[in-house]
Amino acid sequence: MSRQLSIFVFAFTAVFFLAFFVWPVALTLRGAFFDVDGRFTVAFVAEIFRNPIYLDGLMNSFYMAIGSTGLSFAIAMPLAFVSDRFDFPGKALFGGLVLVPMILPPFVGAIGVKQMLGQAGALNAFLGQIGLMDPTQPVDWLGQGRFWGVVVLNALHLYPILYLNILAALANVDPAMEEAATNLGCTGFRRFFRVTLPLIMPGVFAGGVIVFIWAFTELGVPLMFDYNRVTSVQIFHGIKDIGGNPFPYALVAVLMVFSASLYLLTKVGFGRSSHAMIAKANTAGGPRQAGPVTAAVCVIVFAGVTFFAVLPHIGVILVAFSEDWYGSVLPSGFTLGHFEAALGHPLTVPSIGNSLKYAGLATFLDVVLGILIAYVVVRSNLPGRNLLDALAMLPLAVPGLVLAFGYLAMTQPGEFFGFLNPAVDPTLLLVIAYSVRRLPYVVRSAAAGYQQTSVSLEEAAQNLGAPPVKALLRVTMPLIAANLIAGGLLAFSFAMLEVSDSLLLAQKQVDFPITKAIYELFQLLGEGRFIASALGVWAMMFLAVTILSANSFLGKKLGAIFRV
Repeated sequence: MSRQLSIFVFAFTAVFFLAFFVWPVALTLRGAFFDVDGRFTVAFVAEIFRNPIYLDGLMNSFYMAIGSTGLSFAIAMPLAFVSDRFDFPGKALFGGLVLVPMILPPFVGAIGVKQMLGQAGALNAFLGQIGLMDPTQPVDWLGQGRFWGVVVLNALHLYPILYLNILAALANVDPAMEEAATNLGCTGFRRFFRVTLPLIMPGVFAGGVIVFIWAFTELGVPLMFDYNRVTSVQIFHGIKDIGGNPFPYALVAVLMVFSASLYLLTKVGFGRSSHAMIAKANTAGGPRQAGPVTAAVCVIVFAGVTFFAVLPHIGVILVAFSEDWYGSVLPSGFTLGHFEAALGHPLTVPSIGNSLKYAGLATFLDVVLGILIAYVVVRSNLPGRNLLDALAMLPLAVPGLVLAFGYLAMTQPGEFFGFLNPAVDPTLLLVIAYSVRRLPYVVRSAAAGYQQTSVSLEEAAQNLGAPPVKALLRVTMPLIAANLIAGGLLAFSFAMLEVSDSLLLAQKQVDFPITKAIYELFQLLGEGRFIASALGVWAMMFLAVTILSANSFLGKKLGAIFRV
């Protein structure tokens, strides 16, 4: 690729991010810190910390993020350690099953959880049957524990991100360092906490910051649990007054500043350096064959975690196939009627078509930009290429809710991008929103492919007379196709099931994507939750195929996609 083309890629990417990343963020800050007369003020933000309702929402969001991240770590660390250190029967199968929680947005899984833990749910029915509870006085599990319901659902959805990052970090630990610690008498848990954990801490924080920010700004699960005293839901309800109420802007600004500060703290503390180690492949290390008892423990650990992680998915599937499910452990009957009703419902089929259109166009844009950006970052000597890499990865550090609100702000009547107002037609705005949010997956996948492919192959093609662009297309692209497919699959599948952008930007029924349709269906009385579950099952099957396919292409390198 010529220097001129590299400069063009850099300039185009900078303009794209300036318009659709920096500008919406800037408008949000303007609404939070400037009054209607254009005077700077901190009164709106200060009121957030004085108003007990807003302050309670912030604290609940913070505790929700802490709990979700801590529980995710508690689940992911043992799984990653066992997978890295032992070979046991079914390891490849469990390695795929551990990714299952990622195949369904947690707010859809909330349908299954509510069916199981509601007052007339499966758990109360079971406890009543075995005599541990009076059926006439059922326990309101969700009413008394909505916070923990949100935390558990978030953790069960997000722990694979930490698992993938920790597994990749463990794979790069030099066994000689652990062996030296053992020879000096440092063994067991002491060796893990004194030697292994510090070595993998960059990987732990790389995944942990994503989990924390994701949980801190999660919108769908609190909405489905009617847990309204969190900041994300307060912002969602505040968009109705976006034209004249400054407090939604202030709430978004607080979320953004907090998330950006955490991101910068992680980059400064763990992103600038790492412990120098010999490549693991050059040592005698690696997983060892587990004995019968150890193998049984490994299988039990993976099977137990997988079982609890898929319970929300099982609940959604049972609701989708049930004729009726009220006050019993299992549905009273099964039917395919809800899937038939879903195909005939005015919300479902159009929403599938809309999501395919939005996600397909966004993925195409991501693949083109990802190939070019990764090439400039990995193969060129252009000054500022590291800045380009950081710019492309930054959307992972900014919550989707913040960007979605920013897009609403920048498309209000009278603004420069008012012609993109989603109230008129959200197509272009949703495509841009999806592409900005998922571009990091393609950039990181493509960069990994370039790093694994020798540049001498392109140079040989150019020496034989091929122009740089032709050499890239004819030589390098086929060699990194697996990486591009994996990144594209992830970008497409997560765009198909994007929550924050879809709930905020799709405002007319004719434009609803799948996730907005599921949310609206769930609000309907009667068969709404059954049809919503049927649509959720379709989404689950789709995302399962794409994520497992991406995992087969990238393996342990899949975790690098979820790093900021």
